Amino acid sequence: MKLIILDRDGVINYDSDEFIKHPDEWRPIPGSLDAIARLTQGGWRVVVATNQSGIGRGLMDMASLNAINSKMHRAVNQAGGRIEAVFYCPDTAESQSPCRKPNPGMFFAVAERLNVALERAPCVGDSLRDLQAAAAVGAHPILVLSGKGAKTRSAGQLPEGTGVYPDLAAVAHALCL
Repeated sequence: MKLIILDRDGVINYDSDEFIKHPDEWRPIPGSLDAIARLTQGGWRVVVATNQSGIGRGLMDMASLNAINSKMHRAVNQAGGRIEAVFYCPDTAESQSPCRKPNPGMFFAVAERLNVALERAPCVGDSLRDLQAAAAVGAHPILVLSGKGAKTRSAGQLPEGTGVYPDLAAVAHALCL
């Protein structure tokens, strides 16, 4: 099976500078749920790897994160897709945590737990740190212009070989031709 790693906020759902702290704040980006369904039906193992520093900042607790992720799983399932696993890092940027993107710790955890190779696996994100983590493990970084993606592209310095797509739906279309 093929593996794809997705960031959550800005790729699957709308992002917020105030953090997504409650299930009511989690709103899917149009086309993202159908994109995950298309990937699933195309034989892709879909995994989410997301920084969630709102926990480390004390803005939400684990129960809230679990409720948000449950809402996401339900919405994806209703669209006919499946997210195999959600990996998250609760640490703040100041912590220098090895699991926090741009560090590759979460990606190594995905490889270990799912017993998969990450080389050339598509990794979709909307921020430079998502792309840097993908590049660090030899995966294929893909920038979507949803979320903070347009700002990320205009700032430049994307890892070599980064693919750029308007949104997750366009990525799924390209991968499932």
